[in-house]
Amino acid sequence: MSFKELYQSKKMDADQALNLIRSGNRVVVGHACAEPSYLLDVLTEKAEQYENVEIVHMVAMGKAGYCAPGMEKHFRHNSLFVGGSTRKAVAEGRGDFTPCFFSEIPKLFKNGSLPVDAALIQTAPPDENGNLSLGISVDYTLQAAKSAKTVIVQVNPQMPVTFGGTIHISDVTAVVEHDAPLLTLEPPVIGDVELAIGANCAGLIRDGDTLQLGIGAIPDAVLRFLGDKKDLGIHSEMFSDGVVELAEAGVITNRLKKTNPGKYVASFLMGTRKLYDFVDGNPDVAMLPVDYVNNPVEVMKEDNIVSVNSCVQIDLMGQAASESVGLTQISGVGGQVDFVRGAAMAANGRSILAFPSTAAKGKISKIVPLLDEGAAVTTSRNDIDYAVTEYGIAKLKGRTLRQRALALIEIAHPDFRDGLRKVFEERFPGRRS
Repeated sequence: MSFKELYQSKKMDADQALNLIRSGNRVVVGHACAEPSYLLDVLTEKAEQYENVEIVHMVAMGKAGYCAPGMEKHFRHNSLFVGGSTRKAVAEGRGDFTPCFFSEIPKLFKNGSLPVDAALIQTAPPDENGNLSLGISVDYTLQAAKSAKTVIVQVNPQMPVTFGGTIHISDVTAVVEHDAPLLTLEPPVIGDVELAIGANCAGLIRDGDTLQLGIGAIPDAVLRFLGDKKDLGIHSEMFSDGVVELAEAGVITNRLKKTNPGKYVASFLMGTRKLYDFVDGNPDVAMLPVDYVNNPVEVMKEDNIVSVNSCVQIDLMGQAASESVGLTQISGVGGQVDFVRGAAMAANGRSILAFPSTAAKGKISKIVPLLDEGAAVTTSRNDIDYAVTEYGIAKLKGRTLRQRALALIEIAHPDFRDGLRKVFEERFPGRRS
């Protein structure tokens, strides 16, 4: 049987395909903007036929109807990275959160720690050999498909074809064709604070560096200040539209990378159609599994890698909370620690935690004497390298607790420095240096 005949034999409508899911199954869903929203919408509509189906994934960008109040009997979300549409369900006990490094998620599926009954994924149509590109989300999605007993694919001609992550039609259980625009992430609003932070971070980036960038206004602000750099590279769990602008300007060339020279290396993408068009069929873009991209041992091979991430709070010892506010889980570790540790092992690596000095419209300092009670320590005081706010740069690695505290107070908002200094004097009596 040719792959075309095989493909046709597996075609069915969404209702038929989702009948393959049984009560009590664990269902892993494709990630972020590659989420197969149509399949999830139909699954939610069919809720009455399911009991105790576990829905596992990281960032949910769609409706997450399975998290709605009243769905508890039918679905329970197990989040690997809490997002806006799933946060309330986890906080109210209608969902769960599993802490894990992004780089280790494929291993959970592969070794049976989280056995996968079914995978719901979205791909581009098959190529001439019957391979379906995972497009903008390879990350854990590829391993989920490999590990699943049942693989249901939403085939969408609007999914970009990327290189590095594919699944063959022979490994698919059911094909549901659905032509629809992909989920997008619009560029964030960048204000004066973010611009000041971006400028400070850019001062730590040199010609020829390879970048890892997180999501949000601060990483995008950093990119705005790199227009005068030369031969930058990308090795990042994800990237967004700002990278495209620097690529078109000739700033990012990937020419000097030690691994995958000439390639933009990422695990997933979140952005606008401009980003998706940039990667579509682009041989210079390598979309690879997260257990390679985020593996600290692989990251360290880039001698000049710079990691830029953010945090919610940092205490005077240098402990950073990036995923919870007190006991409230608001996100997850993602790839932050993967890259902080990889950069630490690289020959000329640098890791940066960049964040506004305040929250709640200036009412709360993000630099605090102690983390909030119950807050998870994401990046430990042993791992942290640079902390950056709009007020400057604090180099913490190799510094004593006394030196760290003083450096962090200097980049705190002026309204909070006196209070922090008072804590410092109580904690570190004597010398002020």
